Amino acid sequence: MDGADGMSKRQRIAQTLATVGCLVVLVGSGLHLRGGYPIISAALTKSNLDESIRNALRAVFLMIGMTWIGLALVTLIATFAISRTSKPVIFLCGCVLVLQVPIWVELMGWFVGNEMFLLGAGLIVSGGLLFQTWRLA
Repeated sequence: MDGADGMSKRQRIAQTLATVGCLVVLVGSGLHLRGGYPIISAALTKSNLDESIRNALRAVFLMIGMTWIGLALVTLIATFAISRTSKPVIFLCGCVLVLQVPIWVELMGWFVGNEMFLLGAGLIVSGGLLFQTWRLA
């Protein structure tokens, strides 16, 4: 351990990686919700799909964006409110995001959105792997 707060360099790097990854995910979520939702909603309005299907698709679009925000916030809490479960929570949140990317790529192909989330998820997973396990007295 080093520094006045007793935090090692490895721990600071882990927190920085996880935090930057969360910021990337939050920005991507914001773009998804603020930029993508109006476009999708307008396209659905013009479609010949049944009203219940259109509403379901709008709801799914909003829910996935909110889920990403939730994952990023849980990761940030685990990153800075350090406990015994911080490392596995950070790692799991990053893995959940990583596992979504192949599905998106299969359905939609590569685009800046899934590249952003892959970058953010990779940073979170890296931070989770570097995160030190704390032993509480």
